[in-house]
Amino acid sequence: MPTNRSVSDAPITQFINCRILRNHKLEREDLWVREGRILDPEKLFFDEKGYADKRVDCGGNILAPGFIDVQINGGYGVDFSQPSDDVSSGISFVGKKILEHGVTSFCPTLVTSPPDVYHKVLPQVKVHDGGAHGAGVLGLHLEGPFISVEKKGAHPEKFIRGFSSKGLHDLTETYGNLDNVSIVTLAPELSNSQSVVRDLSERGITVSLGHSTANLSQAEDAVQHGASFITHLFNAMQPFLHRDPGIVGLLTSDQVPPGRTIYYGMISDGIHTNPAALRIAHRAHPKGMVLVTDAIAAMGLPPGRHTLGQQDIEIQGLHAYVAGTTTLCGSIATMDMCLRHFKQASGCSVEEALEAASLHPAQVLGISNKKGNLDYGSDADLALLDDGLNVKATYISGEEVWRKAP
Repeated sequence: MPTNRSVSDAPITQFINCRILRNHKLEREDLWVREGRILDPEKLFFDEKGYADKRVDCGGNILAPGFIDVQINGGYGVDFSQPSDDVSSGISFVGKKILEHGVTSFCPTLVTSPPDVYHKVLPQVKVHDGGAHGAGVLGLHLEGPFISVEKKGAHPEKFIRGFSSKGLHDLTETYGNLDNVSIVTLAPELSNSQSVVRDLSERGITVSLGHSTANLSQAEDAVQHGASFITHLFNAMQPFLHRDPGIVGLLTSDQVPPGRTIYYGMISDGIHTNPAALRIAHRAHPKGMVLVTDAIAAMGLPPGRHTLGQQDIEIQGLHAYVAGTTTLCGSIATMDMCLRHFKQASGCSVEEALEAASLHPAQVLGISNKKGNLDYGSDADLALLDDGLNVKATYISGEEVWRKAP
């Protein structure tokens, strides 16, 4: 067959026999990939007279954008909040394992820690692309220490702090630098928080509201200064009250600036949030739902005692508690488990479930121009799933990085 490879001589992969998620719908069509990006087949055929060098038969399964976990504290015995001389190898180890769950990129998350931990850990974590070595790192999520003592959850109280009039200087003093930081979770009711929210947002860092006693007007004020995300909705915040719905009220607030969307993380593990609460959130604001695992070091480990940051934690069945208490301290669920539970508990469509694990987290981070969708030109990070939303294979840049054993 005559060809014209004037645009690129790189090989082209054609995924066939699949239903792909595009424009919020599952459609029966092929997916074409070159140099790690999704191709427009019309341009390929008519402008380049191109063809496929390799075909991948998807067996009639669903081909979705790879999942993005914006809140994961560790897993498989690795705790991202524990300082060591080789933090990056622990992050790489977890990144390799979560390929099994369809996760192609993630934000390693640090819980409230003393400054020396941040100063040791942060310089070792760099944003990088994924591949056969593991899921890509999109930047750190720093959850604390600028949070409410009353809503500390599993965060150690002695390291929690507030803001002074120095604003952003408090963050650089605590964290060291913000070069590879993508999300900061803070409590918006803290004095002097407005300037911090504004400065972080102007630097392109997503500000998330959480571990907070904020009322609705304080939450709305933070949104008007640039906050755009809510950390694990319902957990570690004021409960919804009809006279003051608190942070939860942002889901239907009329004070959100025009053109802005508020997103909210949900730990859809069947433990952190009652299915009725999950349904209420989703039906009130479906386009804001972001599935997060909030997984801790004990994900993938047997029951017993483990660590999370500066705390001892205990695994009992599917529950993770601060040792000796009944305080939940993160989840041991995987992203594909959260996906299946969300679909079953909410009654949402398959498309909505998949977008809550891919498109919406990409939008939170401002990277939906290249991740979280299968648009032409986007990164070919893919999850292959059966109709029960079980992951069969994972691809990064169009290359297979994991496949379920037959």
